[in-house]
Amino acid sequence: MRAAIRTQYGGPEVLSVKEQNTPTPNKDEVLVQVHRTTVNRTDCGILRGQPFLIRFFSGLFKPSSSSPGTDFAGVIENVGNEVDRFKVGDRVFGLRDDGLASQREYMTFKASDAIEKIPEGISFNDAVASLEGAHYAYNFINKVKIDKGSQVLVNGGTGAIGSAAIQLLKNMGAQVTAVTDTDHIATVHALGPDKTVDYLKTDFTVDDIKYDFVFDAVGKSSFDPCKKLLKPNGVYISSELGPGAKNLYLPLVTKIKGGQRVIFPIPKDCKRSVKITTDLLSKGVFQPLIDTVYPMTSIQDAYTYVESGQKIGNVIIDYTST
Repeated sequence: MRAAIRTQYGGPEVLSVKEQNTPTPNKDEVLVQVHRTTVNRTDCGILRGQPFLIRFFSGLFKPSSSSPGTDFAGVIENVGNEVDRFKVGDRVFGLRDDGLASQREYMTFKASDAIEKIPEGISFNDAVASLEGAHYAYNFINKVKIDKGSQVLVNGGTGAIGSAAIQLLKNMGAQVTAVTDTDHIATVHALGPDKTVDYLKTDFTVDDIKYDFVFDAVGKSSFDPCKKLLKPNGVYISSELGPGAKNLYLPLVTKIKGGQRVIFPIPKDCKRSVKITTDLLSKGVFQPLIDTVYPMTSIQDAYTYVESGQKIGNVIIDYTST
């Protein structure tokens, strides 16, 4: 089988596609023929080992896994003798946000972990593009209490996280303002927000609406300029550490001071996220954004594009094309 391989931390240039032995599942595992994975910001961080905190679970001095990848969609090729949840031929998708070496043509995965059957009628592209962004978006939302009518601003409406957050929030009855750029107003508007703001024409931090929550899904703003958007007890949440890693200590500082707060959304419970995503896809109330699909042989190009910061939604690797 072919696999994306790296032996050190670095940029896309450290990746190469090599032949490897196909793994054999243990008694509690399934063997998946991978049809699609995404390349996302988490993958790029794990590839480079940056920020340094990542290395505490990906390997301190060199990668603990030779292949990157945090998600997958594919078909079960074999099952361990203790597995009864799945059978050969099942279409499945799954996620592990600390890395699972999925950027390869075959991989093993514990049947008890964050893996579910892909709902009928959902393509491999849509299935895999629904995982990572929705997982992080849900881990924004579950840190606070969203009520029907809650006012929420989402900065970064075209990203995988932001586009998922808009849809999840609307499904919960929130009033959503989405921030994007001129070229993508129509794309973001189609996701269903109540209001869209073009940040190239308008300073989104100057608004007559006061928000219960500001979700910075691209981490390109910070708490200070967003404070004026928040209600007296409003909450700011960012997907990034922020300037000087402020978002790691501001949650404690703002909690002690009271009033407007910062919460850092440490993600957890991939199993719950995959189950929620499966349910939303089954009901037809979630549609991931997809930017570009690359063949496996162009995986370096996919990483380079994601690191450019220009992607819209999800970038996908297709392991069935050449």
